Amino acid sequence: MKTRWFRRFLLPVLAIAMVAASCGDDGGSTSTTPATTVAGPPQFAVGTTMATIQARGKMILGTKFDQPLFGLKNPTNNQVEGFDVEIGKIIARAIFGADGASKIDYQETTSKVREDAVKDGKVDIVVATYTINDARKQIIDFAGPYYVAGQDILVKKTNTTITGVESLAGKKVCTVQGSTSLTNIQAKAPQADVSITFDKYSLCVEALKDGRVDAVTTDNIILLGFINDDPTNLKLVNKPFTTEPYGIGVKKGDTAFRAFVNDTLEKAYADGSWKKAWDATAGKTGQAAPTPPPVNRYA
Repeated sequence: MKTRWFRRFLLPVLAIAMVAASCGDDGGSTSTTPATTVAGPPQFAVGTTMATIQARGKMILGTKFDQPLFGLKNPTNNQVEGFDVEIGKIIARAIFGADGASKIDYQETTSKVREDAVKDGKVDIVVATYTINDARKQIIDFAGPYYVAGQDILVKKTNTTITGVESLAGKKVCTVQGSTSLTNIQAKAPQADVSITFDKYSLCVEALKDGRVDAVTTDNIILLGFINDDPTNLKLVNKPFTTEPYGIGVKKGDTAFRAFVNDTLEKAYADGSWKKAWDATAGKTGQAAPTPPPVNRYA
């Protein structure tokens, strides 16, 4: 009789007491281990470019594959590296979350095809030392700028005759097809011989080294990347003669996406990720990270 009473009445009471002892007054656990919340990817309105990219699972980034420290496909590991690439990763993380850098499809986008790549939807964005100018803004839109460069001149270290854009008359000068550098040098040094052009700056540098041209001209930070690879033979004239604000190309009229990219850039300025990207790439030239330029939210 006592055994039956114990099982029927006392055991349930003891069980309730044990549960209560393991809980606080509000019935919650008193464990000191906090609950872990794993943040999911950001949420975007249906139909926006951000939502489309997120649903696809990849962001298609147009960049260059031949520019050291900005956009270079490393032959030793087949990875695309550089400051432009890191800016692209910042945008991808803003779309996908922490693993965004692994969700980029890199497409080589040379200077002469950048507008078409954006306009035709071959890429989602172009981050490729892409100067914002009025002519290009007729075809695509730009977020940014995220960096401001200046056009300069690259020569062999033994060269003493080229000291600035004013000394390029009669000299063979190489630059890239479809670039603002070509337009600028034709305007600033009309007597220079710019008959040799390529679709990649690396080919201009090869032409300089083997004597086919006397100089290469484009933005100073691009040229510093080539000098970083060959400091024994190359030097910068260090007389910039233009201002080149680098922007991120997006499809014309995609105001929501452009605003999102601009917001992302401003957050990167504030949280230090922009400077971290610079220090890991272009900063290897010894150039300290400059103050980031304000984005231009043009109508």
